[in-house]
Formats: sequence, C-alpha cells, structure tokens
Amino acid sequence: MEVYLSNLLVIASVLILPWVWKVFNYVWWRPKMLERTLKKQGIHGPPYKLLSGNIVDNFRALKEAQAKPMGLSHQIVPRVAPFHLQTVKNYGKTSVTWFGTRPRVNIMDPELIKEVLSNKFGHYAKPKPTSFGKQLVAGLVTHEGEKWAKHRRIINPAFHVEKLKLMLPAFSTSCNELVSKWEQWVGSEESRELDVWPDLQALTGDVISRSGFGSSYKEGRRVFQLLTEQAELVIQAVHRAYIPGYQFFPTKDNLRRKEIDREVRAIMRSMIEKRGEAMKMREACSDDLLGLLMESNFKESQEQGNSSSMSIEDVIEECRLFYFAGQETTSSLLTWTMILLSMHPSWQERAREEVLQVFGRNKPDFDGLNHLKIVTMILYEVLRLYPPGTILSRQTYKRMQLGGITLPAGVEFSLPILLMHHDPNLWGEDADEFKPERFSGGVSKATNNQVSFFPFGWGPRICIGQNFAMMESKLALAMILQCFSSKLSPSYVHAPYTVVTLRPQYGAQLILHKL
Repeated sequence: MEVYLSNLLVIASVLILPWVWKVFNYVWWRPKMLERTLKKQGIHGPPYKLLSGNIVDNFRALKEAQAKPMGLSHQIVPRVAPFHLQTVKNYGKTSVTWFGTRPRVNIMDPELIKEVLSNKFGHYAKPKPTSFGKQLVAGLVTHEGEKWAKHRRIINPAFHVEKLKLMLPAFSTSCNELVSKWEQWVGSEESRELDVWPDLQALTGDVISRSGFGSSYKEGRRVFQLLTEQAELVIQAVHRAYIPGYQFFPTKDNLRRKEIDREVRAIMRSMIEKRGEAMKMREACSDDLLGLLMESNFKESQEQGNSSSMSIEDVIEECRLFYFAGQETTSSLLTWTMILLSMHPSWQERAREEVLQVFGRNKPDFDGLNHLKIVTMILYEVLRLYPPGTILSRQTYKRMQLGGITLPAGVEFSLPILLMHHDPNLWGEDADEFKPERFSGGVSKATNNQVSFFPFGWGPRICIGQNFAMMESKLALAMILQCFSSKLSPSYVHAPYTVVTLRPQYGAQLILHKL
C-alpha cells in the first residue's frame, strides 16, 4: 500500500507541478521579470498587481472622474483617460501600465510612434484580440502578415474614390430622411430641443446599411441593432477580462453575446449567399460595399486561385467590420461636430456660409464636397479634440530595439491618440481650445510633418474607410447646415466618455432652429 501511495504521489506531482508552474509563471513570475527588465531601462509605472494588473485601478479612476461634473471645456483628458494621464504625470511620457498580466509601454514621441506604425519590417503587430473582442470586431483590423496583405488587397477596390462616388446617392437618401424627420419634429415652432445623438447613430447605421448592403437594407438594419447591443455587452465584459476563463461562465451576458454573434453570422451568411447566387445569374448590383467586395474577391480567385481569395467566413468578418467601424466612427464624429458648432456659433456660421456658397439650397454633390475647406478644417479639429478612438495598441513578438530601449517579446505599446492630440508640447498652450484654423494649411503643416495627429491611425494600416467616413460626415453636415442652426440646450451636460468610441455620456441635447 505504501508503494502504491508513493507511486500515486509521484504521478500526481509529475502531472500537477508543470501546471502549477505554468500558472505561477503566467500570473506572477513572468510579469515581475518583465517589470524588472523595464525598470532597469528607466521605464517605470504603477506596480503590477496579481492577475488584474492595473485594470481595477483604471476603472476606479474612471468612475471617480465621471462622478465629477465638468464645464463646457475641451480639456477632456482628465475625465476620459484619468489613470493614463496620472501615470504620465507621475512616471513620464515613456512609462508602463499593466493590462492584466501584460505590460503596456506608453509611447508619446512622434518619431517613435512613426517607427511603430510604419512597421516597415513587420516587427510590431496588433495585440491578439480577446474572445470578447472577436465577438465585436475581427477581419482586417486583427489580421497580420500575408493574411492582412491579402484581405487589404481584395478590400481596397471597394473604397476607391471612384467607387465611393457610386455610394453618394445612398448617403444622400439617408441624410435627407434625417433632415425631413427633424423638420417634422420642429414643425411650426421654428425651434425645438432634440437629443441628436440617437438620431445620428441611426443615420450612420442607415448609411452603412444602404451603401454596404443595397437591396439587403432591412437585414442590414437588424445587424446594426445587434452590434450596438453587442458593443455594450463587450465593454461590460472587459471589466472582468482578467478573470481566467470568465468568457466560459454561463452568465446572462455571456450567453447573450454568443446568441448575438450567432444571429449576426446567420444574417450575414444569408445576405452573402443570396448575393453570390444573384451574381452568378448576373442580377447583382456591384455599387455597394458587399457587391464590390465580392466582385473583387471573385476576381482574385479567378486570377490567383481559390487559395488566394477570402472564404465566406472571411467575408462575414469583413462585412461585420464595415458595419461596426463605419457606424461607430462617423456617428461619434458627427455628434461632437454638432456639439462643438453649437458651442462655437461663429464657426457654425462660417461653415454654413461656405456650404451655401458652394451648393446654395441644392443637394450636395461629390465635387462640391471636395471644395468645402472650412468644413474640412472643422472636422479635423473635432477629430483632434474628440477622436472616436482614444488609443492604439501594438506589441512586440520578439526582442526589439526602439529609441534606445530594449523590449522583450510580449510587451505591448500604448499609443495614446487622445493624449497626443491634447499635448501642449505638440500643439501649443492652446491645445485644449477649439481652433479649426490650425488646419488651414492642411494636416502636414498643422503637425509640422510629425505623427501627432492620427485619428484614423497611420502608416500602411491606416483605416481603409477614412475617405468613406469623411465623405459621409461632410455630406451630412452640409445638409444639416442648409436647413438648421443649432445651439446647446440648457439641459445639455458636457460629459465625454468612452464606450468603444468617444461618446456624450448623457446625450447631445441641442435646440434646433429651422432656417
């Protein structure tokens, strides 16, 4: 019996000890070794905490910041990114925080950001998305290497300027419906209060439904509703991302996320299969994003073979990305633009004068949109002060040298868009003021050719849909300015916060005046 028990203990030790070591290495040994390596090179930050890192500290700081009222100021960094800001103040612009067990080195030197985002030799990859993130966004933004190159090559034709022209009627239809809705809302009263945030969210979802999926417009609207709900659920889940295996717990939210994921995939698959059948019968229209993507994918398959084209699962992921990224980014930009123009009426009037000079009361056209210099300056300044995405992340996959610092494999970089856009060392002492004239000479002149303005990213992985978003924003803003003036309502509370993108926490209550 003693021999039997002894053998049993040996077997148990052989089986259990490696697992114990793996867990210990993951939650403590490796993070502490990385922390020590970074400290030796002068990179300091809040200390690593077992398993959670600084996630809890970050959310506590956010909760405290959001509980305090703020005035009508564009000095929003202390509210939107309080923990990140305090880290920079305490430990310097090159500092480290911990996202769970992973170190994130903060980089705020434009030259180093340029080196990371240019990624000439493929040394800096995007961090692998969590299981939560995959349920929201996948596709091109998460791929690396040859798969990324293949998808980018196939998708590029759909976002060519000439193809975007074909989508302008769909943009116009959606914008016209919004303007008509607001005219009916105001009615004979001439002025009336309205929270424009939900309507602008619906507008951008409507635009992507029409321009993205054409005849499958109704199914597209359902996808928009589901992904909006999914975004809220994913953000809630991130608070618990550091708990091992949390995504497998049968909680109500976890089950709902999986249910949404299945429904979105089923709707997308149905749309793609129907479009594929119609294309075979030469009945399909290829002037929407889905048609253009499938046409480009078919051409790739014919020229390079099936192995070079995207699978139906790949197409589903790219369509879902069109939807989420296109809707979220543009709704945020338009909402903050309307809020800021209501806060700065002189710029609102200048923008309206330009729109009326170019278009009069006629429907805006593609060529005219490219002549809206003041409107473009305003949109750039809104993107600077209120970027939809407040941070970019990259990581090393092997030992790397960056700016004289040696970084081990597995270290993430935090490229803080919001902090960079508000940095007085880059933009002057008036960095927190709304001054569209900064961009009167274009982006290069405004930034002194530095990578200090990157709301759509930068380098080879710059957002493929930025021209789509800018054209949609110019058109919507032009049509709104033709018909309405706006000012802030007394009920408006200035409270920017992040839920995937930067949003107004309590809505965007404006008083619309029909012109």
